[in-house]
Amino acid sequence: FASHFAPDALMQALAVYRERFKPSEQLAAPYAMPGINVVAAETDAEARHLATSLQQRFVGMVRGARGKLQPPVDDIEQYWSPAEKAHVSGMLRYAFIGSPETLKRSLGAFVRETGADEIMVTAPIFDHEQRKRSYELVAEVAADLKR
Repeated sequence: FASHFAPDALMQALAVYRERFKPSEQLAAPYAMPGINVVAAETDAEARHLATSLQQRFVGMVRGARGKLQPPVDDIEQYWSPAEKAHVSGMLRYAFIGSPETLKRSLGAFVRETGADEIMVTAPIFDHEQRKRSYELVAEVAADLKR
């Protein structure tokens, strides 16, 4: 389920899917895999900075001005209005931003809350090397969560 841009429908979608699931040759039981945005970095502050690219993208959607992912900004508060901040924050309810320790807590809680069997991660980070590092950190967190 695409909870990375439709968070309000996630829990209902999971409930309906599990309620109406019918076993098949391919799958004997429901298998839930929500899609989420994750921005991981060595520190929470660095992750929050990188995540301003994602926030700008969603502000663009609100403004009806879509385009390429933009570089991070130093002060996102100067970029968006209070109403845009509230709207975008709701849209990014299931965006996970932080250091590995922060992500262990937040992703672990998300998996428990949703009963997700697997998560699909997108990392909308402007710099390609930082995006790759984010995926590496998320993979490490996921391995720790499996233990």
